Amino acid sequence: MEKDLQYYMDLPYRVEVIPDEGEGGYALRIPDLPGCITAASSLEDGFRNLEEAKRAWLSACLEDNIPIPEPAKLEDYSGQFKLRIPKSLHKQLALRSNEEGISMNQLCLYLLSRGLQW
Repeated sequence: MEKDLQYYMDLPYRVEVIPDEGEGGYALRIPDLPGCITAASSLEDGFRNLEEAKRAWLSACLEDNIPIPEPAKLEDYSGQFKLRIPKSLHKQLALRSNEEGISMNQLCLYLLSRGLQW
Protein backbone atom coordinates (compact mmCIF):
# COMPACT_ATOMS: atom_id res chain seq x y z
CA MET A 1 0.00 0.00 0.00
CA GLU A 2 1.32 3.40 -0.97
CA LYS A 3 1.64 5.79 1.92
CA ASP A 4 0.00 8.85 0.43
CA LEU A 5 -1.50 11.93 2.06
CA GLN A 6 -4.79 10.18 2.86
CA TYR A 7 -2.93 7.30 4.53
CA TYR A 8 -1.25 9.71 6.97
CA MET A 9 -4.38 11.83 7.45
CA ASP A 10 -6.24 8.71 8.60
CA LEU A 11 -3.66 7.70 11.21
CA PRO A 12 -4.71 8.24 14.86
CA TYR A 13 -2.17 10.90 15.87
CA ARG A 14 -2.39 12.08 19.48
CA VAL A 15 -3.50 15.69 19.90
CA GLU A 16 -2.55 17.94 22.82
CA VAL A 17 -4.88 20.78 23.75
CA ILE A 18 -3.32 23.60 25.78
CA PRO A 19 -5.65 26.26 27.19
CA ASP A 20 -4.24 29.78 26.80
CA GLU A 21 -4.93 31.20 30.24
CA GLY A 22 -3.55 34.66 29.42
CA GLU A 23 -5.18 35.38 26.06
CA GLY A 24 -8.04 32.89 26.15
CA GLY A 25 -8.62 30.24 23.53
CA TYR A 26 -6.50 27.18 22.90
CA ALA A 27 -3.32 25.97 21.30
CA LEU A 28 -3.48 22.51 19.72
CA ARG A 29 -0.58 20.41 18.52
CA ILE A 30 0.32 16.95 17.29
CA PRO A 31 3.44 15.96 19.26
CA ASP A 32 4.49 13.27 16.75
CA LEU A 33 4.60 15.89 13.97
CA PRO A 34 7.08 18.55 15.20
CA GLY A 35 5.86 22.05 14.44
CA CYS A 36 2.31 20.97 13.60
CA ILE A 37 0.51 23.43 15.84
CA THR A 38 -2.34 25.91 15.66
CA ALA A 39 -4.40 28.19 17.88
CA ALA A 40 -8.05 29.19 18.02
CA SER A 41 -10.60 30.85 20.26
CA SER A 42 -12.75 27.69 20.50
CA LEU A 43 -12.01 23.98 20.52
CA GLU A 44 -14.22 23.45 17.47
CA ASP A 45 -12.21 25.99 15.48
CA GLY A 46 -9.00 24.60 16.94
CA PHE A 47 -9.64 21.06 15.74
CA ARG A 48 -10.68 22.32 12.31
CA ASN A 49 -7.50 24.46 12.12
CA LEU A 50 -5.37 21.56 13.30
CA GLU A 51 -6.75 19.32 10.57
CA GLU A 52 -5.70 21.96 8.01
CA ALA A 53 -2.28 22.35 9.65
CA LYS A 54 -1.82 18.57 9.65
CA ARG A 55 -2.71 18.37 5.96
CA ALA A 56 -0.23 21.15 5.10
CA TRP A 57 2.50 19.62 7.32
CA LEU A 58 2.09 16.17 5.78
CA SER A 59 1.86 17.54 2.22
CA ALA A 60 5.11 19.47 2.63
CA CYS A 61 6.90 16.36 3.91
CA LEU A 62 5.59 14.22 1.08
CA GLU A 63 6.61 16.81 -1.53
CA ASP A 64 10.13 17.08 -0.09
CA ASN A 65 10.51 13.33 0.56
CA ILE A 66 10.93 13.92 4.30
CA PRO A 67 10.17 10.84 6.41
CA ILE A 68 6.89 11.13 8.32
CA PRO A 69 6.69 9.56 11.78
CA GLU A 70 3.69 7.36 12.47
CA PRO A 71 1.95 7.41 15.84
CA ALA A 72 3.17 4.92 18.42
CA LYS A 73 0.99 1.87 19.02
CA LEU A 74 0.30 0.29 22.39
CA GLU A 75 2.12 -2.81 21.12
CA ASP A 76 5.30 -0.68 20.91
CA TYR A 77 5.45 -0.63 24.72
CA SER A 78 6.38 -3.66 26.84
CA GLY A 79 4.85 -2.42 30.10
CA GLN A 80 8.22 -2.75 31.82
CA PHE A 81 11.08 -0.41 32.60
CA LYS A 82 14.02 -0.51 34.98
CA LEU A 83 14.27 2.19 37.60
CA ARG A 84 17.16 2.84 39.94
CA ILE A 85 16.20 4.61 43.16
CA PRO A 86 18.01 5.57 46.37
CA LYS A 87 18.20 2.83 49.00
CA SER A 88 16.25 5.00 51.43
CA LEU A 89 13.33 5.29 48.99
CA HIS A 90 13.48 1.56 48.28
CA LYS A 91 13.20 0.95 52.03
CA GLN A 92 10.19 3.29 52.34
CA LEU A 93 8.43 1.60 49.42
CA ALA A 94 9.14 -1.87 50.79
CA LEU A 95 7.84 -0.95 54.25
CA ARG A 96 4.73 0.75 52.86
CA SER A 97 3.89 -2.13 50.51
CA ASN A 98 4.33 -4.56 53.40
CA GLU A 99 1.97 -2.45 55.57
CA GLU A 100 -0.62 -2.43 52.79
CA GLY A 101 -0.21 -6.16 52.13
CA ILE A 102 0.56 -5.64 48.44
CA SER A 103 3.62 -6.09 46.27
CA MET A 104 6.00 -3.20 45.75
CA ASN A 105 5.10 -3.32 42.02
CA GLN A 106 1.41 -2.81 42.85
CA LEU A 107 2.23 0.06 45.21
CA CYS A 108 4.48 1.77 42.65
CA LEU A 109 1.85 1.34 39.93
CA TYR A 110 -0.75 2.92 42.22
CA LEU A 111 1.54 5.84 43.13
CA LEU A 112 2.57 6.45 39.52
CA SER A 113 -1.04 6.43 38.29
CA ARG A 114 -2.01 8.88 41.04
CA GLY A 115 0.87 11.15 40.08
CA LEU A 116 -0.05 11.08 36.40
CA GLN A 117 -3.60 12.16 37.25
CA TRP A 118 -2.21 15.16 39.10
